[in-house]
Amino acid sequence: MRIHILQLGELHANSYIVETAPGRCVAVDIGGGSRIFLEYLKMKQLRLTKILLTHGHFDHIGGVEEVREATGAEVYIHQNDAPMLTSPAKSLHSAMSIMEFRPINDYTVVVGDCFINDGDCTFRVFHTPGHSYGSVCYICDDVIFSGDTLFCCSAGRTDFPGGNAQFLRQSLIRLGELEGDYKVYPGHNESTTLDYERENNPYLAGLRGANERQ
Repeated sequence: MRIHILQLGELHANSYIVETAPGRCVAVDIGGGSRIFLEYLKMKQLRLTKILLTHGHFDHIGGVEEVREATGAEVYIHQNDAPMLTSPAKSLHSAMSIMEFRPINDYTVVVGDCFINDGDCTFRVFHTPGHSYGSVCYICDDVIFSGDTLFCCSAGRTDFPGGNAQFLRQSLIRLGELEGDYKVYPGHNESTTLDYERENNPYLAGLRGANERQ
């Protein structure tokens, strides 16, 4: 599994292109820069089949519709965040963006702990509410695409509509209790590993086993 990283849109959110088979790929979030994204696919000779959204905020969906129209890729989002795809207000676009809002009307809703297959890869949908009600991580082999739930030495904000600090804490506990180490590709900034975050992230350190202690 080869992963390409583009930083796109007004907030430079990470967009991941995951090669799932020779000449075939899926994307995790496209926050803007749709022309750059499409040119990159052309340069790498990759056919995009699916777009997996970690949540519905504008800085993760801003380039989706133009890419979807150009490629025919299927769009997936958790059912709790689906209303954001057609709402400038709910997606925070109205409050934080000066770009045109492109609603996404053609998509498939998912729920937690289901699976999405593409090529040789299987992505587990891991529901991690807290940053938004419908935030998810996508787990594939030893990789976690964590969206705005878990960052290197930080975690997602909970002060936006739909954010919930207690939900986020529970989501971080569930991530911390996954067996083994994982490479973590977050929605912003640099990649990290789950073991590193267990030891160094102030939002995650000490949470392992917290469910049993409660």
